[in-house]
Amino acid sequence: KLADTLPVSEKAWRMGGSKMFVQIGSMVPVEDLIRGMIVDSGNDACIVLAESISGSEEQFAELMNQTGQKLGLTHSNFRNSTGWPDADHHMSCRDIATLAWHIIHDFPQYYHYDSEKTFKYNNIEQGNRNPLVQHGTADGLKTGHTDAGGYGLVASTLRNGRRVILVLNGMASMRERSEEGERLIDWAFANFED
Repeated sequence: KLADTLPVSEKAWRMGGSKMFVQIGSMVPVEDLIRGMIVDSGNDACIVLAESISGSEEQFAELMNQTGQKLGLTHSNFRNSTGWPDADHHMSCRDIATLAWHIIHDFPQYYHYDSEKTFKYNNIEQGNRNPLVQHGTADGLKTGHTDAGGYGLVASTLRNGRRVILVLNGMASMRERSEEGERLIDWAFANFED
C-alpha cells in the first residue's frame, strides 16, 4: 500500500548515480519511494523497493525478467532494479515502448506521478529529470544515461485524444535529448494517424 513504510538498507543508501537521498536505517513510505524513483530518478529508491518486494535486488531482477516475458519484452534482460550499467542488462527501444504502454494502460491510477515537475524529500527538492515533462510537452515517463548508451528518454503525451509514446537513445547531451524528443513528438502527431 502507498502508506506502508519500507526499510532503507546500507546498499540502497550507498547507491551511486541519481538519488532521492533516503537515510540508512530509516523507514520510507512506498508513495515517497515511487515519487523518488520517477521524479528524482532515485537509484536508492529503486533498491529499497526491490529489496522489500523480493528480498534482494538480484531476486527482484529475476522477477523483472519473468514479468517482462509475460508482457512480451522479447529483447530485454534485467540484472538490477536501477538500470545501472551491466554487460548483461539491456532493453530494446521497442520493449521500452511496450513497457511504457503497460504502465500507462495497466496502472492509470499511478501514472500521474510521472507528470510531477518536482518532488521534495528529506528537505531536498528536485526537479523531474524529464525535460519534456518540465516543458509541458509530455506527461511522462523517464530519462536515462549511460556511457555506452548516451542520453535517452521514453516520453508520452496525449493530444486531442491521441497518445504518442516516444523512445530515443544515443543522444550526445541532455540538450540534444530534450530538443530531439520535442521534435519527434511534434513530428509523430503531424505525420501519423491512428
